[in-house]
Amino acid sequence: MTPKRGLITDTFKVVKKARRVGKRNKSPSPPKAEPEPPQLSEREKDLQELKKFDLDCRFGPCTGISRLQRWERAALHGLNPPQEIKDIVLKENTDPEYTQRCGISTSYTWMDNAHTKTVEEVLGYFGVNETTGLSSEQLRKSRERWGTNGKSLWELVLEQFEDLLVRILLLAACISFTLAWFEEGEGTITAFVEPFVILLILIANAIVGVWQERNAENAIEALKQYEPEMGKVYRQDRKSVQRVRARDIVPGDIVEVAVGDKVPADIRLTSIRSTTLRVDQSILTGESVSVIKHTDPVPDPRAVNQDKKNMLFSGTNIAAGRAIGVVVATGVHTEIGKIRDEMAATDPERTPLQQKLDQFGEQLSKVITLICVAVWGINIGHFSDPVHGGSWLRGAVYYFKIAVALAVAAIPEGLPAVITTCLALGTRRMARKNAIVRSLPSVETLGCTSVICSDKTGTLTTNQMYKDGVPVRCSQYEGLVEMASICALCNDSSLDFNESKGVYEKVGEATETALCCLVEKMNVFDTDLKGLAPAERATACCSVIKQLMRKELTLEFSRDRKSMSVFCSPNKLTRSASGAKMFVKGAPESVLERCRWIRVGGGTRVPMSSDLREQLLSTVREWGSGRDTLRCLAMATRDSPPDPRTLNLENSATFADYESDLTFVGCVGMLDPPRKEVLSAVRMCRQAGIRVIMITGDNKGTALSICRRVGIITEQEEEEAEGGPYGSGLTGREFDELPPHLQREACRTARCFARVEPTHKSRIVEYLQSLNDITAMTGDGVNDAPALKKAEIGIAMGSGTAVAKSASEMILADDNFSTIVAAVEEGRAIYNNMKQFIRYLISSNIGEVVCIFLTAALGMPEALIPVQLLWVNLVTDGFPATALGFNPPDLDIMSRPPRSPKEPLISGWLFCRYLIIGCYVGAATVGAAAWWFMAAHDGPKLNYYQLSHYLQCSEGHAEFAGVQCSVFESPYPMTMALSVLVTIEMCNALNRITNVYKWQVYYEKKYVYPTCVSPTHMCIPTCFPPTGTWPSKKKKGWKGSWHGVGSWAGVGSLAAGAGSGTIGADLAAAGADSGTAVAGSGTAGAGSAAAGAGSWKAGEGSGDGVQDMPLFSIKSPTGTGGGVARSDGSGSEAEFFGD
Repeated sequence: MTPKRGLITDTFKVVKKARRVGKRNKSPSPPKAEPEPPQLSEREKDLQELKKFDLDCRFGPCTGISRLQRWERAALHGLNPPQEIKDIVLKENTDPEYTQRCGISTSYTWMDNAHTKTVEEVLGYFGVNETTGLSSEQLRKSRERWGTNGKSLWELVLEQFEDLLVRILLLAACISFTLAWFEEGEGTITAFVEPFVILLILIANAIVGVWQERNAENAIEALKQYEPEMGKVYRQDRKSVQRVRARDIVPGDIVEVAVGDKVPADIRLTSIRSTTLRVDQSILTGESVSVIKHTDPVPDPRAVNQDKKNMLFSGTNIAAGRAIGVVVATGVHTEIGKIRDEMAATDPERTPLQQKLDQFGEQLSKVITLICVAVWGINIGHFSDPVHGGSWLRGAVYYFKIAVALAVAAIPEGLPAVITTCLALGTRRMARKNAIVRSLPSVETLGCTSVICSDKTGTLTTNQMYKDGVPVRCSQYEGLVEMASICALCNDSSLDFNESKGVYEKVGEATETALCCLVEKMNVFDTDLKGLAPAERATACCSVIKQLMRKELTLEFSRDRKSMSVFCSPNKLTRSASGAKMFVKGAPESVLERCRWIRVGGGTRVPMSSDLREQLLSTVREWGSGRDTLRCLAMATRDSPPDPRTLNLENSATFADYESDLTFVGCVGMLDPPRKEVLSAVRMCRQAGIRVIMITGDNKGTALSICRRVGIITEQEEEEAEGGPYGSGLTGREFDELPPHLQREACRTARCFARVEPTHKSRIVEYLQSLNDITAMTGDGVNDAPALKKAEIGIAMGSGTAVAKSASEMILADDNFSTIVAAVEEGRAIYNNMKQFIRYLISSNIGEVVCIFLTAALGMPEALIPVQLLWVNLVTDGFPATALGFNPPDLDIMSRPPRSPKEPLISGWLFCRYLIIGCYVGAATVGAAAWWFMAAHDGPKLNYYQLSHYLQCSEGHAEFAGVQCSVFESPYPMTMALSVLVTIEMCNALNRITNVYKWQVYYEKKYVYPTCVSPTHMCIPTCFPPTGTWPSKKKKGWKGSWHGVGSWAGVGSLAAGAGSGTIGADLAAAGADSGTAVAGSGTAGAGSAAAGAGSWKAGEGSGDGVQDMPLFSIKSPTGTGGGVARSDGSGSEAEFFGD
């Protein structure tokens, strides 16, 4: 902290020096008859300098972020003030508005350190008495000072229209609606279809967005279940304790709590009215073991919540005992209130895919604007053509409508729906692997995860204590029989079988349940366990011991003697229950200190010597610091205990005297072992370039031990870390003592953080995000919620609290780390598939844009109208794009490093490829419409000049003699253009598969079905008004030979795709010309279906002696295909082949 203090002091000196220089350079002025300012003390001067410097708020607005975040912001700039300056601000309560504006609450911040104060100091600060409480006047002032303990629906709806793509669509809809309003003639109703469809898309998008926003608010609302409803307080207007609403409790109130109560506020304990006070703080700290409380000061002002043993926190539960304390914080100033405040102030991060789509929207808007202006501009000369009645304004409006159609064609309207469908299908697959995804965009984010911050207990470990050792027949040893009796009787927990889950579960403390499990495994009385139901087996051996001896009295655990004991008397005399006994278990160093004997051999006891005691303690230390880092408990007995009726149970200080003259029986070392599958999962993360960090509230030794066992820390990394600023791991306290730049470096390289608090997790996430890491953070308690919400991927445990689940993007149903790795693998596969269908949709849209642009540039009639484009974008392209989301993951997908979140969705080379394909698609579509006008047997047989100057068509025009001008409004060419476009895009979808997979993949049902369904959808607008034509009874088939045109154009698309490198390397030289050659080769009507299904074997081929000659037209009994003829000039078979 010294560098920060120096920086603050130097800054103050610079400010003072600048003022002195300014005064020295200022021209002298006559003195004024004013009273001299009062002399300020050094403390007051420092306070004024701090206000003038405006320490924290100069780095940004103080609104919208929590007090803690403001101080952290200053720390990142090296401007965290020294403690003495903080104390000045906190003790000088002369300007509460300033201190509140900069995040310093004059009362609450001082009482944040209430755990360091003595009971007398805390009571004196509030001016209260422990027995009488606040007076009515004090209560009124406190309530006036501190007070009592979302967005509208329309705001949420409007937020859904902030996306750039959505705004472009909305603008297009508004313009289309305006133009449709002034439409005349038969097309009036049809003109409204386009804006109506676009608005439906936008409304559906807004509904989904609002629903997601409402779900996000549940994270904050879920905290209400932890807010107590009532509290018991002492106040001077009553002579006894009274129950009041928790929201009416104010700082300074004297509150009484007892077993089963929910703590109504943050309370500093003043007295404990029972032998011990146990509090379940799991919702706040994440640790399931209840905490023993006391009233002594904790001198460390930076102690974490787990170490504040004299504090009760709002929302926690009293597990045992009764106590009285003074309220030091209420409402949002409590620890759980700070979590709620931080969650409300945390804005969700946009996922990498959302960021890429935002960038794509910006680029698309620029391209659309440029092309639309170009299309409108190059046709200015046609504004006054006869078809517009000679009106320049009508011509301008007409080409403006074409520009709008171009914008509709350029926007992939079906992209949001296809992405949502793909992500939803991915969530179903992940749910089968016990990963329940709450936020769809997070599925894709999992694919670029570079850091996984995992909890230890229950995630990396089994959360089941066990002793790993050599199996023995325990009934043969008298000492083991006695140890089993102590484990079973000196215990308030048990083992139970959950029939719905089919697993054994703990009831009570995890450590004591482990002892019950040990008793069941020892089976010291050789109980017959065969044929027992699982529920009976859970307590079979413990029940036998409890039938032999009954528990008379329990002396609860206390922190001063570090042990607990029970008085037991036999139900019947046996070799292990020959009389009343006192059984003791506790910390080895404490229990061994009171042992005078040790049990050896066949049950005899010998005196405990100092050398023997030291030897036992040495073994215990070895167990606790070795590879396993065992948690040790010593077991002892007093063979001749005092009469329980003579004990003074009101004074817990005398319990240690009763637990004397003990006989040491043995020591049990317990371990929460790693899950079996974690080791391979961590190894897979290493191969995938993902760094795993353990963040736990447990002690550092245990955390490092588990890291070594599961491979998070290797021996080489541990050796390299030795001697560094933070070694192999850091505690929360050690992390706080580092300067900001070393904290950032620690987050980059450290693999273990122990004894951490919620604030540490949030700061670690912020530092990792500043390093451009995509972070997945696990958590299960209320304390984890801010970090879960701040991380790109918040992962809650299935056994966690509702708050943690609501703040997360994904929930692990089995609380298993390996499930996270499986989800990351699935996320990578989903992203790869999404790239394929996004590129497919974009390449298809490029073809549509080229089609509209070419018709406008060449002066031809419209080949496609906006309603047809919407149909293609939303319906026809949707099924193949969705089918691409079913691609299986690559075999080496978890051997690649995480992709960068800044990786472009479409690189420059890919864009060139899609531009080539798009140009062919657009040219083929326009060519199909032109073919009907110029060459079809049922067409008008126009020449190119007539087609490109159709707007000049009139009865008196010489170039249009014998041509009916109404032919240019025929739906036939648009029908053919639509058919060709859909057919080509189906083949283009198949091209997206062949980057990796073999040609045979085409025959899989998941690709064949959508490829068949999309042409079926295409028939709807083709064959029925208002966008198509009715079936013709006069001609064979449906509108002559346009099926054949669609077929050979589709084959040309496949060849064009091949030339771009997606089918065969040998076609690369041919490029887009292969498609052109096919387009010019004629028609092949009857064989189109067979060719589309993938019958590529050619009946004959030809060549001129050149090896690997591109072959653009191959006759086949089943259809027309394109491929490569490997020929020596004699004419051998040719096959379509792929990578």
